[in-house]
Amino acid sequence: MMWQGNKISIVLPAYNEGGNIRKAIDDFYSTKVVDEIIVVDNNSRDNTAEEVRKTKARLVQERMQGYGFALRRGLKEAKGNFIVMCEPDGTFMAKDLFKLLTYTDDFDAVFGTRTSKECIWTGANMNLFLRLGNEFVAKLLEYFHNGPQLTDVGCTFKLIKRDALGRIQHKFTVGKSHFSPEFMILCIKNRIKTVEIPLNYRPRIGTSKITGKFWKAFKLGLVMIWLIIAYKFK
Repeated sequence: MMWQGNKISIVLPAYNEGGNIRKAIDDFYSTKVVDEIIVVDNNSRDNTAEEVRKTKARLVQERMQGYGFALRRGLKEAKGNFIVMCEPDGTFMAKDLFKLLTYTDDFDAVFGTRTSKECIWTGANMNLFLRLGNEFVAKLLEYFHNGPQLTDVGCTFKLIKRDALGRIQHKFTVGKSHFSPEFMILCIKNRIKTVEIPLNYRPRIGTSKITGKFWKAFKLGLVMIWLIIAYKFK
């Protein structure tokens, strides 16, 4: 296990992912570089917990409902030198972990993007509205906070080094679906060396709980924009 002497932790937030979670766990362990996988069960009403217990992943329960609360709990539980967040819904490929790891020689945080056209699979939940919306809000974040080139504010698949995480972990305030842009802003504002890279984005197994409906995605975009502006004047 390990990558160049560094232990790797994978954090998977899970809400009713019983049909997907074991495959996601198996895929990450199949890379042969992952030391631990933490699945944060966020009050699932299906068999998510039972499926996780059939694997060697560590199951953690987070009662505070929300995507951000689940990820924050997972980041707190992770023991690795490199900590990676990802969705277990089939949209991402575990092998893309190596893309993130390749950049760790030069960067302390690596953000994935799902908006590169060549990497969006047929049937993926990334229509023109979602792609342009993510790019617009990402550019707003980039310019408001003097960040690196950014094209996606909603991609969960990210890597951060343990010492860099320690500089921002106590500053998290978001527990809901707009956690990702806060994570990105805090990395930039705290001078964590950051880069964004394109990742494969596949069709989701099941329906997205965050951007599956137009108005839900639109409302989330407005919340993200407000967060970005509010942080500008903090």
